Amino acid sequence: MLAGIYDGARLELNELNRFPNDPVRKADGWHWNLERLFAHIQQGIALAVRKYGEAVVSVGVDTWGVDYGLLDAEGKLLCAPFQYRDNRTQGKQEAAFRRMPRREIYQRTGIQFMFFNTLFQLLAEDAKRLDKAERLLFLPDLIHYLLTGIAVNEKSIASTSQVLDPHTQTWERGLIQAMGLPEEIFGQLTNAGTVLGKLHSDAASDTGAKNLRVIAPAGHDTASAVVGVPADGPEPVFLSSGTWSLMGRELSQPVISEASYEATFSNEGGVFGTTRFLKNIAGMWLLQECKRAWDAAGKSVSYDELERQAQLSPPFTTFLDPDAVDFQAPADMPAAITAFCHRTGQPVPTDSGAWTRVLFESLALKYRFVKESLARITGKPIDRIYLVGGGCKNQLLNQFTADALHCPVVAGPVEATSIGNVVMQLFALGEIRSLAEGRALVRRSFETKMFEPKDTGAWDNAYARFQNLLAGDRL
Repeated sequence: MLAGIYDGARLELNELNRFPNDPVRKADGWHWNLERLFAHIQQGIALAVRKYGEAVVSVGVDTWGVDYGLLDAEGKLLCAPFQYRDNRTQGKQEAAFRRMPRREIYQRTGIQFMFFNTLFQLLAEDAKRLDKAERLLFLPDLIHYLLTGIAVNEKSIASTSQVLDPHTQTWERGLIQAMGLPEEIFGQLTNAGTVLGKLHSDAASDTGAKNLRVIAPAGHDTASAVVGVPADGPEPVFLSSGTWSLMGRELSQPVISEASYEATFSNEGGVFGTTRFLKNIAGMWLLQECKRAWDAAGKSVSYDELERQAQLSPPFTTFLDPDAVDFQAPADMPAAITAFCHRTGQPVPTDSGAWTRVLFESLALKYRFVKESLARITGKPIDRIYLVGGGCKNQLLNQFTADALHCPVVAGPVEATSIGNVVMQLFALGEIRSLAEGRALVRRSFETKMFEPKDTGAWDNAYARFQNLLAGDRL
């Protein structure tokens, strides 16, 4: 949890507390430990009050997308929110398509199909629990509710659900009815940058924050990260890099076409009525899961050391499609990658440095594939990529990305999500008046680094091989 300090001209971030967010296994599947998360958030607020006193004026929460909690008629949570990779959604896409054709669902919502989308999670819900539900709140909405007692859905997080009309930013009632979902659980929607209210008495007592205002930022972390992009013009192309990589362009209107459907692009809600036209890419998930397996086997290596080893490893030996179904939720990621290599006729990496290089190169090549699709579908050329999020600390992958995409990459700020969150709080408080003004503040306040493309010829040859892999050919 970070504190944003604004002096009227510049913004800085100070760390209050960081905490793990590991799912927990219960009898019915994988859940988030909401109680523990909320305790850490309250602790962060209390730390801010102790450090800054009455200067602490507001708080806002953003999280990953799609996951939610259900409240009953008394406002009580019916069960801990499920973790999006839980396997309860198996077969639910097909069930949805029997109720409404796949293309029609996309036409109504503009969201790419992923097995964990809220729509499919709701189709997997326990029927008795769904009957008792009076309200659905996404994770940031749920935490805001625990702080204030006010239950509203912020639009950017709601847009990840595949249950929202991207043109009107209202619930897609026809889809909800066709899926047999209870309409009453889809309640009031609100814009990012809205003051929700003050802490309720229990939260105020627990944190010592008596007059703190709770503000809905862009509740989806990528939406907040895009606010934090240091662009100096309209419609920036962004790459939010972390566990997931989300690559896209901020637009004034959704793009829902046969081409966007075939390329599986999403139209997610941004701030001030914008659309985040983007595609999800599996990101650093593969390396994180490999490292978890190596750590468990007693072969722990730091991420910095993995990057150093990767730089020394031979280039372009093996390619992976980061978004292959093989890697969605394997029990053992190294084993899944090994099986993928055997199936596609490629050598298996021999050490952790080689594994890491393969993953970085494959990600950069997938970014190029998505960049070309993005330019073709929107009809807009791309001459610069703004890379934000934790992944922008990885200088080797940043350079690979510039090389593979033949495009300058502006890396930073690392904490773009938190910065964008604070920017929308400043808007709600009347300190800034527009998105452009907020981004000017970001440029004044935080450093970035430019990566120019270098050895593009070698990457062109690698990309030709990578395209063959995506086409299903053995390499």
